[in-house]
Formats: sequence, C-alpha cells, structure tokens
Amino acid sequence: MTSSFEFPVYPARLSDAERDKALQVLRDGAAMGRLSHDTFVRRMELALAARRPDELAALTADLPQEGGRVSRLVFGTVEAVSGFTERLRRAWQAERLPKLLLPHPATGHALRIGRDPACGLRLSHETVSRVHAELTRQGGMWVLRDLGSTNGTTVNGRRVIGSAVVREGDQVGFGRMAFRLSVN
Repeated sequence: MTSSFEFPVYPARLSDAERDKALQVLRDGAAMGRLSHDTFVRRMELALAARRPDELAALTADLPQEGGRVSRLVFGTVEAVSGFTERLRRAWQAERLPKLLLPHPATGHALRIGRDPACGLRLSHETVSRVHAELTRQGGMWVLRDLGSTNGTTVNGRRVIGSAVVREGDQVGFGRMAFRLSVN
C-alpha cells in the first residue's frame, strides 16, 4: 500500500522591492490628485499588510505605473517642508528646556542622576528611575551612560543603549524629564 502526501503550496512572499514599488505608485497617484487623502491612507495600510503580489496589484490597478518626475518633485518638496517645520519645532523647544550644567572637569567624579537621595542630580519624577543614568568625563569627552533605567535615557531624541558621547547644547532626557546641556 502506498500513501501519498500532499503539501499545500503557498505563493512566494512579497519582496521589499515589490512593496516599495507599490507604495511609490500610491504616492505618485496621490501627488497627481488621482487618490483622495482617505483613499491614499487606506491603500497604504492595505499595501503594508499585503501578503501576495496580486493584493498589491489590486491596490494600484487604477493608477499609472510610471509616476514621473513631477510627482516625485512634489513629494520631495512636501517632505522637505515638513522636515523643516519639525526641525524648527524641535529647535524652538530645545531653547525652552531647562539647562543641565555639566560638572567642572577637574572634579573627576561621575554625576549620578535619579530619584535616589544619594544621586548628585535628584529628579523627583515618576518616570525617572532611582538610579537612572551617570554622566562622566572620559578622555576629554562627556559620556552619558544609562544605568538600566525603566523609561530610558535619550540624547537628541534617540534612546541611549549603553552609553553615548554628549556635548554642550545636546538635548538629554531621563524618562519624561528633558534638559539642554550647558557649560555655564
């Protein structure tokens, strides 16, 4: 007696290049005014969730496949302006942040930051860990090290994994508390 086994055949997974091409066609269609904002957003969501090439093809079937320079120029301009306003907002907020004075380099001691009363900089906020971070001077540079905090330490909006070199003017965050580093 012979038995045969049948295995289901699954279609090939979408490549990132296929998905990126479909997303670009959707962007170009929106830039040319062929898609409303709501339709564009919904199709983008469906494209990101698509699993098969035919699902992507259905999302872009009513749009021209070759967008053109004009739509790319429009999107590039919009992205540049949007990025500018975001950078401007961050710069404006950074100037309004309280200053955190860097310790004098001659002290040679690390500055511990946290809620614990033994910390050199005590921050009484629920998002700051007891012993949150440490600021030290190493080889002529300031180094900020996260000490396993729950809500993280950031430098200029990026989370610190381990330690990071910091400079005057950098924006540092401990949990939801933010400061701008200063030497005076």
